[in-house]
Amino acid sequence: MPEERPCANPLYLEWVKEWWETARQRNTKGVNAYKHAYDALKACPIVFEHPSQVQQLRGFGPKLAERLTQRLEEHCEQNGLPMPKRPTRKRSQGPNVNPWERDSEEEDEEEPARPAKKPRKTKTYVPAYRSGPYALMLILSLQDENSSVGMTKADLIEAAQPHCDASFTIPTDTNRFYTAWNSIKTLESKELIYQRGRPLKRYALTDEGWETAKKIREVAVRKGEVVLPPHLRRVSPSPASGAGASGPSGTQPPSQSNSSRQVSRPIFLDDDDDEPFMPNPGGYQGYDNGGSFQDEKSEATGLRFEMGSRFEESQTQTEHKSLIPDGNLVKDDSQLPAFTPIRLKPGEFTVELILDVREVRAKNDRDYMQNELIKKGCPPTMKALEVGDALWVARCNKKDWLRQMGADCDEVVLDWIVERKRLDDLISSIKDGRFHEQKFRLRRSGIQNVIYVVEDKTMDHNELQKYDEHIKSAIASIQVVNGYFLKRTAMMDETIKYLASMTRLLKKVYENKPLHIVPTEVLTAKNHLPLMKHLKDKHPDIGHYISYDAFSDLTSKSEMMNLRDLYLKMLMCTRGVTGEKAIEIQKVWKTPHEFVSALEQQGGGTSEEAKKKRGDYVFTKLNHLVGRKKIPKAVCQKIAEVWGGTAGYDD
Repeated sequence: MPEERPCANPLYLEWVKEWWETARQRNTKGVNAYKHAYDALKACPIVFEHPSQVQQLRGFGPKLAERLTQRLEEHCEQNGLPMPKRPTRKRSQGPNVNPWERDSEEEDEEEPARPAKKPRKTKTYVPAYRSGPYALMLILSLQDENSSVGMTKADLIEAAQPHCDASFTIPTDTNRFYTAWNSIKTLESKELIYQRGRPLKRYALTDEGWETAKKIREVAVRKGEVVLPPHLRRVSPSPASGAGASGPSGTQPPSQSNSSRQVSRPIFLDDDDDEPFMPNPGGYQGYDNGGSFQDEKSEATGLRFEMGSRFEESQTQTEHKSLIPDGNLVKDDSQLPAFTPIRLKPGEFTVELILDVREVRAKNDRDYMQNELIKKGCPPTMKALEVGDALWVARCNKKDWLRQMGADCDEVVLDWIVERKRLDDLISSIKDGRFHEQKFRLRRSGIQNVIYVVEDKTMDHNELQKYDEHIKSAIASIQVVNGYFLKRTAMMDETIKYLASMTRLLKKVYENKPLHIVPTEVLTAKNHLPLMKHLKDKHPDIGHYISYDAFSDLTSKSEMMNLRDLYLKMLMCTRGVTGEKAIEIQKVWKTPHEFVSALEQQGGGTSEEAKKKRGDYVFTKLNHLVGRKKIPKAVCQKIAEVWGGTAGYDD
């Protein structure tokens, strides 16, 4: 066999082979590129004076040539050798002339060449702040750069989750399977992360990945999101690491065991740009918004939010049925009861979030909102709310003290409530009439500050376009007609973030001021709203509140349902009849019996003429209404058809 010819550039070949072996061990996509470059360099008989000349070979590009140049500079510096000069490229004189050839004598005059095209600059990949790739690279950058052990998927997800807004385990959209962990494929395709090991995969940063990860780490340390581990503080005493070392007292370096404890710090940085908007709080103009509050709950307090306590709370709730009597109709303020309010001083209560137990992410993930709020330092109490999806209460620190003073439980409902609607749920509620009925019940709850959260959801484009006008009309009605504050969110995670921000803000508003509570014994279903309105007009700078159990009874769909309420709900079942229009109909015909009797007097029968006569009668009686209360003739015809459809069948 012929003897193998030695390589003309053995030093370059040795370095390329080293990189090729490293890529094979890490199982990166650069294995084939290094193999082609190695084969081409090994077969080339030309001696290259400078690494930039290797670009004429197949498999070599500017990036690999630059890497060889850097390696040659290190080699020359370590061995005290002069660094070869980069050759200047001369205009080619023929097909057989080496374009990289240099003359030892003076350079010949070159002919003016055409201006070369500007090469397109390749943008460096930079992950978005608090995205999946950002969190993964940040956590991997805290490992030892000289170690190739890497991190497992479970450890990486656990440590990276606090630094990412999206979930690594649960899809953002229930109709899709994409999670933040899928971004690992993007990092692998860009050769920033490589995986090794079978069957337990471990992930580590490539050389290119370390360059980007170090920049991400500097930003995170500067923002106070992470504290550098001891091995990084010793190796890289940069300004960024100095800032991290002098962070808040009590913080620990991030690790797999305590990574979840470092959630509170980045939350405040993240929420500063998204401070929740507070509508005019009415009776709280005189309140001072200053003061401090505790952000982290003790472990003992967190026990209240376990599944066992959820069952106890539901049992307690069932014990307070029929708490509020119906009472007599209040015609003027003189009929309102006189009482001495119960006063809760600052420090005697804490503001907490109550979340409806039916607020779930999916059937198989019912505790997602609760768990995420706990991670953000705002653990909620789970209860079955009669109205709304979330509200805030002041919980008395002295157990049963409020009961002894005249209230019926230790929780007082504050003047804030949230109604959450996913986009598809909003459309379905518009179709079946629940949209108007729920707004009507929110208004009757007596709470002044109503926040309507509309959460976007991925839907079929044709269906979304079909109901686009309905959605815009409903959103305008919420803001203009009802005067509620509307908050649009992109996903459930953004809604959770908003609820946590509102909880912290309401703590500032309420926990430094006394609360005045109306004793439960003076409340009735008929005097509740007139009494609260009277107190607000008489004492605009003082807020008066009622207990949670009293509030639940007053807003219950069935417990306090009288004939008038049932009548109004029956009228609102007809498409086009809102709460305001139902009230106007009830003013004309006081009871269902009166309405049916009036239609019977117009004549029975099922002929078209009889139906038209009853419809004209209803339209004539309601023709005086104007504005939003005006009822179209077609709706009047439908009402007469529904309520007068049995007229004439008694025979």
